[in-house]
Amino acid sequence: MKVVICGAGQVGYGIAERLSSEQNDVSVIDSSPRLVQAVRDHLDVRGIVGHGAHPDILAQAGVDEADMIIAVTLYDEVNMVACQVAHSLFNVPTKVARVRAQSYLKSYYADLFSRDHMPIDVIISPEIEVGEMVLRRLALPGAFDAAEFANGEVTTLGIICEDDCPVIDTPLKQLSELFPDLSAVVVGINRNGTLFVPRSHDSMLQGDQVYVITQTKRVKRTLSIFGHEEQEAGRIVLAGGGNIGLYVAQNLEARHSKSKVKIIERSRERAIDIADDLKRAVVLHGDALDQEILREAEIQDVDTMVTLTNNDEVNVLACVMAKRMGCRRTLSLLNNTSYPTFTQSLGIDAHINPRVVTLSKILQHVRRGRVRGVYPVQDGKAEVIEAEALETSPLVGKALRDLDLPDGVRIGAIIHDGVYARPDGDFKIRAHDRVIIFALAEYVRKVEQMFRVSLDFF
Repeated sequence: MKVVICGAGQVGYGIAERLSSEQNDVSVIDSSPRLVQAVRDHLDVRGIVGHGAHPDILAQAGVDEADMIIAVTLYDEVNMVACQVAHSLFNVPTKVARVRAQSYLKSYYADLFSRDHMPIDVIISPEIEVGEMVLRRLALPGAFDAAEFANGEVTTLGIICEDDCPVIDTPLKQLSELFPDLSAVVVGINRNGTLFVPRSHDSMLQGDQVYVITQTKRVKRTLSIFGHEEQEAGRIVLAGGGNIGLYVAQNLEARHSKSKVKIIERSRERAIDIADDLKRAVVLHGDALDQEILREAEIQDVDTMVTLTNNDEVNVLACVMAKRMGCRRTLSLLNNTSYPTFTQSLGIDAHINPRVVTLSKILQHVRRGRVRGVYPVQDGKAEVIEAEALETSPLVGKALRDLDLPDGVRIGAIIHDGVYARPDGDFKIRAHDRVIIFALAEYVRKVEQMFRVSLDFF
């Protein structure tokens, strides 16, 4: 696939890094010579210095032969115009744009991005995507990672096996015997930095980070079986009152009437603005690294502290301070991909990488075949993929135990006519079933090829 990316910042670089590693033909445009040089030096991509919406620059990047343009510059208007030019002048089939200003995204302006006006196939709003991820994590305090598939029917959970986990040292094949109501399938284990797909005779050990795929309505039961029965947060402090912080606060007010929310915002003007937009949340003007402000927020009684500032170091330190002052749980927004490796040792319970959230939405449009959803885990070491089986697929009609799947791939759930099914060796996939699969990164290309050949014909 040939892809043109406008913007070589953190998001653009991350997308280029992932797509080029999968042998896609990638060109990156940015007005900063420094950023373009960094792309050229570290990635197997073409780098072009120039304005991402200018036709001559797009032509230089080879957009006339591109299958997709992904516009993720810092400016919404540049992203939108780049897609318009790619459509009008070069007839690019798939156009993706990052749009951050919420005024463009109001429902009554939805026709703006139609084919007859400004034809953009995929709109990515980082604030909304990350905000929804934060809300999901707050609803599942026992999980360090979570993502939904199949229109919310299936959930992928990342769970840490603590020392009191009831299923430690138990072979996976015995889990169904011990817990007949367990609807989850263990699809991946991260042990001492190594991620692998377990076999039926493997057991989970203390400290393992385990990935399970389960029916969404059985999520709390699944967490309890793994020893996590934490109550959903009722008292929440948000550090950072930017677009994400405001979105989370507004939705907590709307969806959880009993929750008590406080926001710490460093800018006085911004604090006043968001206070006017909120009904019940308390807005505190101050620095999240100021212990007096944390005491004023009554951090010792807080269930979860969520740090959402634009500074990773502030987010990490604020979580550490809050935890040491008595906060029960912390969740941090982290852009730096090297930080998550030591956050657990600092007592940070979970983190969210905005680039992963953006990348997951883009990958489902890059993957070939009937792919409906993609979610990278462990910084891209593996992916959870949702795909639709067609009548011609060799997966259809065979018992799962007879399928010749690679060792690094495991089927975690199947949806037939909207109904969840936990796969076992006797289960047979039928046409139009939604299949949710966990695949290690080195097997994603094989899975994609299998889906291209078997699940989709073109």
